[in-house]
Amino acid sequence: MADGSSGISAERLRSFIKRIEKLEEDKAAVGEDLKEVYSEAKGTGFDVKIIRKIVSLRKMEVEKRREQEELLELYKSVLGMKD
Repeated sequence: MADGSSGISAERLRSFIKRIEKLEEDKAAVGEDLKEVYSEAKGTGFDVKIIRKIVSLRKMEVEKRREQEELLELYKSVLGMKD
């Protein structure tokens, strides 16, 4: 079922479009679920910005995280912000 002028398979293209649309719907649903969980955490007294930072840090490789923490401490020290 190829289009005669361009050699594009209409059925194959439709299949890709449907799969992409389904994944976009799933992504939106997951986004809403995440929003609800963060809202719930906030409602019980947790700082959502800190939770987001922790999630971000946990995704990082250990060495990359250490490097960032060391640079942060260095910059704070240079600016006189040391604890």
